[in-house]
Amino acid sequence: MQATCAKIIETDINPFVEEWEAKECFPAHQVFKKFGDAGMLGIDKSPEYGGLGLDFKYMAAVMEELGTIKCGGVPMAILVQMAMTCQALSRYGSDELKKQFLVPAIAGDYVVCLGVSEPGHGSDVGGIKTIAKKSGDDLIINGQKMWITNSLQADWMCLLANTSDASQYKNKSLICVPMDAKGITKQKIHKIGNHSSDTGLIFFEDVRVPAKNIIGEQGAGFLYQMLQFQEERMAATLGLLRAIDGVLSETIDYTRERKAFGKSILDNQYVYFRLGELATENECLRALTYQTVDMFVDGQDATRLASMIKLKAGRLAREVGDTCLQFWGGNINATIILIIDCNLNTLPNAHIFYTLFCRYGLHPRSERF
Repeated sequence: MQATCAKIIETDINPFVEEWEAKECFPAHQVFKKFGDAGMLGIDKSPEYGGLGLDFKYMAAVMEELGTIKCGGVPMAILVQMAMTCQALSRYGSDELKKQFLVPAIAGDYVVCLGVSEPGHGSDVGGIKTIAKKSGDDLIINGQKMWITNSLQADWMCLLANTSDASQYKNKSLICVPMDAKGITKQKIHKIGNHSSDTGLIFFEDVRVPAKNIIGEQGAGFLYQMLQFQEERMAATLGLLRAIDGVLSETIDYTRERKAFGKSILDNQYVYFRLGELATENECLRALTYQTVDMFVDGQDATRLASMIKLKAGRLAREVGDTCLQFWGGNINATIILIIDCNLNTLPNAHIFYTLFCRYGLHPRSERF
């Protein structure tokens, strides 16, 4: 499975990365179809809906291989489709919804995005303002979603919205929303990195969708999304492991070749000590990530470790990026693109992970979030 993924990356992605970065967009439908045809967008999904019916370890193997893509935007988009948008639909959605939205997503015919964050509510999921009011057999949606990966090319969104006046943890539902619905407008967000990943600000103005598009139980959306976040954290970390490996490996090669003051840059003790230290840190992260995946597959509560690895992955990516960028100097190439993109992984929601540590304690506990 990893070999198949590696072949797709080698022939259909990496040769085009610099072109897609310049365009600030990649052909998501074309790329996703390659992965869909290879069965990689439904590895852990039911064969009844086109999936392979395997456990998360197989997903982890492919996710780690995605880290060999020479930028951050494309693998992030693929990971969103694999592990961040369809998990709740697969587990809790009706048969009708699965046939309409999950089957084409697994096949790679549909591109999917996740609509949670808003202009005023990034990590504060409970405080989101987008509403979906019942009107007969329909829902009328009004609000905004921001920083939404895949949104400019998406066929449907897994949208989190308020559907009642209950408490903020019991008033939300996940809804399948076709992105060509009347009343949806999209605005591209230009970023400092991850250029090839389309990221949008999405506006909903009296958008009408059938109420039957609610995934699972109405009011259970916050819980469903918290469960989806566990796989998102593991996916994001797995995608960084090989990326960090690649940045370190190419930096070692470059500093070995580059000469200054009569010797290679790598021959300076600080340089090779520092690179060795960072490589060790990544192996420690890999071991903890594998442990987290094992816990998740065994049915244990992996919230604590999933939060830890995501925090560590973001911090290590920044540390590797900052360090290696100094050794590369002013050279701009695909490795520098990857370094900058890795750096961006430190931005989201570190304080959320610290909060989860405090909730769960420094040692495992039986309580679930």
